[in-house]
Amino acid sequence: MSTYGYCRISTAKQSIDRQVRNIRAEYPTVHIVQEAYTGTSILRPEWGKLYRVLKDGDTVVFDSVSRMSRNAEEGFSLYEDLYNKGIQLVFLKEHHIDTETYKKALSGSIAMTGTNVDFILKGINEYLMALAKEQIKLAFEQSEKEVADLHQRTREGLVTAKLNGKQVGRKKGAGFETKKSRAAKEKIRIHCKAFGGTLDDVECMKLTGLARNTYYKYKRQIREEAKTQG
Repeated sequence: MSTYGYCRISTAKQSIDRQVRNIRAEYPTVHIVQEAYTGTSILRPEWGKLYRVLKDGDTVVFDSVSRMSRNAEEGFSLYEDLYNKGIQLVFLKEHHIDTETYKKALSGSIAMTGTNVDFILKGINEYLMALAKEQIKLAFEQSEKEVADLHQRTREGLVTAKLNGKQVGRKKGAGFETKKSRAAKEKIRIHCKAFGGTLDDVECMKLTGLARNTYYKYKRQIREEAKTQG
């Protein structure tokens, strides 16, 4: 029997570390599966690999129900599929829908008496089963609604920003500087003859490992930054 922790982020701006920490806090030896995937579909590459190796008795831990699926219909279908295969599901923020809780709810049926009262008891048991399923469905539906609300607020915020004349997103032609690009520029500043160094352009390209176009683009940016600072 194996225990897996499934962590997923949906945008590059999010950090997956929080999910990993939360899961490891309760399951220190868990095998973590990480995924960065945009969208609400349950058909995610790393999840697909995990799904194929899961077997009866295994456990999958999620930080929250939204990490399993943000689509209510598909999420509940997947939940039932895994439950019927003997896979234990744990949701750290929604323990009330863990499969163990669900299993207890379904097995907590009132015993039949062999009398006419059984007609009533049967109805009560069916109601309890339906109630347990409804709790799970509601959790997925709430997760899906939260995502939809967030997208709506984001759209409204962008519209408001545009109406107020604010820049939305990066300006055309503006680049995104990474640690790698900053390090390369620093080498160019120090070693390139154009900035007081001892290496010519060919030697600098070898030193930084940059392609020709990227190298000259960085040189232009360095000059522009120097003008701005001057």
